[in-house]
Amino acid sequence: MTTLLDWLRDQRGLKGTKEGCAEGDCGACTVVLERADGKRDVINSCIALLGQIDGHAVRTVEGLAGRDGGPHPVQTALAESDATQCGFCTPGFVMSAYAFAAGSEAPELDAIHDALAGNLCRCTGYRPIVEAMRKVSGMAIEPGAPPPERRPQSAEFEGGFFAPRTLDELLKLRAEHPDALLLAGGTDLGLLASRLRRPPAKLIHVAHVPELTAIAEDKENITLGAAVTYAQALPVLVAAFPALRSYLSRLGSRQIRTSARTAGKIARPSPTGESLPALLGLGTRLTLASVRGARELWLDDYFLGYRKTALAPDEVIQSMSIWKLRRSDVFYCDKLSKRRDQDIATVAGAYLLKVGKGGIMDSRIAFGGMAAIPKRADNAEMALLNSDFDGAIAALAQDYQPIDDWRGTAAYRLQVAGNLLRRLKLRLEDPGRPVEVEAL
Repeated sequence: MTTLLDWLRDQRGLKGTKEGCAEGDCGACTVVLERADGKRDVINSCIALLGQIDGHAVRTVEGLAGRDGGPHPVQTALAESDATQCGFCTPGFVMSAYAFAAGSEAPELDAIHDALAGNLCRCTGYRPIVEAMRKVSGMAIEPGAPPPERRPQSAEFEGGFFAPRTLDELLKLRAEHPDALLLAGGTDLGLLASRLRRPPAKLIHVAHVPELTAIAEDKENITLGAAVTYAQALPVLVAAFPALRSYLSRLGSRQIRTSARTAGKIARPSPTGESLPALLGLGTRLTLASVRGARELWLDDYFLGYRKTALAPDEVIQSMSIWKLRRSDVFYCDKLSKRRDQDIATVAGAYLLKVGKGGIMDSRIAFGGMAAIPKRADNAEMALLNSDFDGAIAALAQDYQPIDDWRGTAAYRLQVAGNLLRRLKLRLEDPGRPVEVEAL
């Protein structure tokens, strides 16, 4: 139950990896997972529990030193570009730059900004860091360390950490330990250990179960295992739903998307979980499994109240299925937040419309940040059947009664949601028209 960061610093004496926010936002704790296929992925070590890392090779900033003990070329590039800032967060930037170089990505601004979105510090200037990233792009990187052999059998670690390798084993453990928390990526549960310093008494790690890590696709559906990471799911989802490209690129950071699982916010729902409005809007169906068998449930029927779901104590989310767009379908989604990157949505919206010659024939409108649960806008949907956008905007006050909090007032949220429907109207009337600030 120890975090990877604490283990690195306290037990291995590797002090280069820092703790800043202790919740996976700032990036000071960034390390790199090196996989058997040669891929290198950045993760936040402050919220990764040590049991999750079993079977992986981990590289820290100390592991970049050459045989002569000198700096790595990536470190040299940052130093020569005066991209070191005050120094505290620099090891995290170095590790993100190292993974960026290893990925052979083009030195384009969008790619660079995406690679650095999880390293938030800007204390002495962002431009030199961007210039250093241009230098390391395409840099030859030595082969990674071979990861240790993965355990073929289930593992149980001291302290109540279970790591099943088959669905049957997972369901049996779930039935035997209904009080255990299910762990997939740890981007939420990891905070119990990192920030609150109260690690769970019992965990079942589901990320090694094949049925939960599979991606299947046919002409009509995309099916994602509940433990598929966002990094794995993003290419498939963006190919089917292009509007998700920008939307999902703002879901956390690369460090988060490497670890976070697509069903994480379904299992531990948040009113502002920005993946949830999109999944609601697209008409997602869940497969829930237990030793009693499996059942299917619409995501619409899954959320019962604040932090309350229809998931039984002995059940796990096995997968989710999403219909692909039909010829007459139009899909858009939006996220509003105080900061563009690495910020929780104030309001998130998703809109699936069936459009014919007579106008809007059917619609699914869902918002997050507007109620105790992610929720469809039933009254607004009815108004849109007549293509009545003014009526739909007015109906939002019937569908949602948001609260005031530090992200925004209730009045602001209702106004924002209405403005997003106005933006949707403009998109339908003139698809090529730029309606976002970034598009200008």
